[in-house]
Amino acid sequence: MRTRPLKVALLGCGVVGSEVARIMTTHADDLAARIGAPVELAGVAVRRPSKIREGIDPSLITTDATALVKRGDIDVAIEVIGGIEPARTLITTAFEHGASVVSANKALLAEDGATLYAAAEQHGRDLYFEAAVAGAIPLIRPLRESLAGDKVNRVLGIVNGTTNFILDKMDTSGAGYSEALDEATALGYAEADPTADVEGFDAAAKAAILAGIAFHTRVRLDDVYREGMTEVTAADFASAKRMGCTIKLLAICERAADGQSVTARVHPAMIPLSHPLASVREAYNAVFVEAEAAGRLMFYGPGAGGSPTASAVLGDLVAVCRNKLAEATGPGESAYTQLPVSSMGEVVTRYHISLDVADKPGVLAQVATVFAEHGVSIDTVRQQGKDGEASLVVVTHRAPDAALSGTVEALRKLDTVRGVASIMRVEGE
Repeated sequence: MRTRPLKVALLGCGVVGSEVARIMTTHADDLAARIGAPVELAGVAVRRPSKIREGIDPSLITTDATALVKRGDIDVAIEVIGGIEPARTLITTAFEHGASVVSANKALLAEDGATLYAAAEQHGRDLYFEAAVAGAIPLIRPLRESLAGDKVNRVLGIVNGTTNFILDKMDTSGAGYSEALDEATALGYAEADPTADVEGFDAAAKAAILAGIAFHTRVRLDDVYREGMTEVTAADFASAKRMGCTIKLLAICERAADGQSVTARVHPAMIPLSHPLASVREAYNAVFVEAEAAGRLMFYGPGAGGSPTASAVLGDLVAVCRNKLAEATGPGESAYTQLPVSSMGEVVTRYHISLDVADKPGVLAQVATVFAEHGVSIDTVRQQGKDGEASLVVVTHRAPDAALSGTVEALRKLDTVRGVASIMRVEGE
């Protein structure tokens, strides 16, 4: 083992950053043994230097993150600031001055990962980001390395713990959305402003990253179709249970059947109770990867939190430091396929549509005609009526999303249809 330590700059010292610093200190001997050299925390960039940070030498604290990554003696910069700027500039500056980078920044990677990859390659540095998707779950490295010789066709998963907690509570306790959100907030699973989670932005960023790696093509956040889960109701769960399903907010990345394009989407969906994702409870994450040779693989575990995310960061730190000692770099960007990202309208799946209709003869025939005119085949129909009003639930066979959208638009124009109460896709079959 060499005696000169590898120096690490920590950019950000919040929940994740402070846990990274703690583990680096308390497990210093183990880390050194695994890497082949000691690692030393050389500086910690923060916004509020006056805040007390237990276990961190105050002399390491700085508010000048740029100066820290420009020092020239930094071997690895760990970026846990989040957001686009100044994180992007700090990462590229670190590359320019000789440091490899470990990042947990899903938003930046989804928005402008190409810039980071290019800068890392130009300067011969590593860019690792296991912690950006699904917390402690080993997912990025299996996709980048373990499955590098296989062809991945689909990635399907629950990648946001907050929304899974909320939907799980609605399912198991019968709570409404607001009540379940309040419980998630009280337990610390939801932020004071939960928009990024419940509207699907967080999951969409992760979907972009996963799709890009899985399909060896560039997929940006803007390429990902996104729907939140704030409109999911107790009635939707009741309908799901009648179908033997539950409801999850899913990130779905797929290669087209002809292999000539890909899609990435995030939305609530009904999945059969027999599917392993249906049993993922509380704030846990789980991701299914379907590959030609390997078949179906499932990755499961805690997807957020200080300790789980820090675990992923430290795993990357060990890998990057080993590469540094070997004077090598790990995998960079693989975007050789340059496949186009298709629109949501081209996605083919099944649908569950709930309609409020007039309870009178001929309504079902009118509705069925509209479906037929738009090329959407009906699988099952359930109708309940009372006092001149009725609820009509239609479950379709597989059809393009554009065809379903045209069907719904036409249904809304029927005099006998008083409202489209719910539209939900059915996945995982």
